Amino acid sequence: MLFPAILHSVVRVGSLHLIDGSGRTHEYGDGSLPRCTVRLGARHLDYMLALNPELSLGEAYMNGLLTVEEGTLFDLLEIAARNDSSKPAWNSLLPRMMRRLRQSNPVERARRNVAHHYDLSDKLYSMFLDEDWQYSCAYFVSKDDDLDTAQANKKHHIAAKLLLEPTGLKILDIGSGWGGLALYLAEEADADVTGITLSVEQHKMSQARAAAAGLADRVRFHLRDYREQAGVFDRVVSVGMFEHVGRKNYGKFFRNIDSLLDVNGIAILHSIGRSDTPSPISPFISKYIFPGADLPSLSEVFAATKKTDLIVTDVEILRLHYAETLRHWRDRVVANREHIVALYDERFFRMWEFYLTLCEIGFRFGSLMVFQMQLAKRFDAVPVTRDYMTDCERQVRALRKRASTRRDPIAH
Repeated sequence: MLFPAILHSVVRVGSLHLIDGSGRTHEYGDGSLPRCTVRLGARHLDYMLALNPELSLGEAYMNGLLTVEEGTLFDLLEIAARNDSSKPAWNSLLPRMMRRLRQSNPVERARRNVAHHYDLSDKLYSMFLDEDWQYSCAYFVSKDDDLDTAQANKKHHIAAKLLLEPTGLKILDIGSGWGGLALYLAEEADADVTGITLSVEQHKMSQARAAAAGLADRVRFHLRDYREQAGVFDRVVSVGMFEHVGRKNYGKFFRNIDSLLDVNGIAILHSIGRSDTPSPISPFISKYIFPGADLPSLSEVFAATKKTDLIVTDVEILRLHYAETLRHWRDRVVANREHIVALYDERFFRMWEFYLTLCEIGFRFGSLMVFQMQLAKRFDAVPVTRDYMTDCERQVRALRKRASTRRDPIAH
């Protein structure tokens, strides 16, 4: 059998027991943790997993043809990640070639790609997101932070980098999601905020939230691609959207930021990226979860900014923050398994469980990270040290703590 034979040369760390499609058991690894037993439910998987493991593993799990009998799916993918350096070069040759061919991302294709994921039922997202519906990396100031606190921290962290003074700034939020960040910035700095998204469902909810908050007069949302936006803004922010731009459009994206940002303005880009060389995303994620998505390396991002008048004034790498965020999401999805199966079906649940677990593994053990890049047109647009960011966030946390204490007198 081809796949069991390949595993003998690949799995050196951890303990993997494989029951192949014929019912035979194979043992791999050095006996250390993590430990996992996997059963293949069809003989053809012995060949499919050998030919394209990065895609076929997820498909087999999603379709119920690969089951974990001992340990967890996380254990299985951790074993794969810890032995990744042994992966043969041919395994990633085709995806690397396809990356070059799939980076054309015209507006209509971008709309379809966004709809595939973000226009799923709101009920699904309500089962695992925080109370503000933040679908991007949270910021864990403390290991004791829950998801809601960490997502609030993320908004404060971004706001501090945007230097929201004076009040009344014009802000553009590219990829505004369900509107939480735009509404926060409007309230925090008495700002006038424009949010743009390609998701019909997100746009609908964002408008409703602005109206319910009494902010519709200075927070507006549009169904619009970033390439269609006009105007000049004091601040531009984009969180979790750059991953969908496509490699061929990196230059266009930053040229648009350049044209939209006031000469005294500040922009913040928050994106998933790679800490190593440019490479394609998981074929499973590309096919089933985020069609058209691409994760940049910092070398690609810097190369694109150099062709504009934008100056990179700060870069921060968030290492394990997204791994923790994904752990919270995964735990909530698993806890809501019955409801998700009722909303969609078992196959959909297993697809999302695999997606969230695979991504968490990528941030814990792989080369995935999140970067926040601050850009401006003037060298003196921001202070020369980061003290202003820390001071701002500490003030916000102190205010939150006092407000919480007033609401809960028992806390004394």
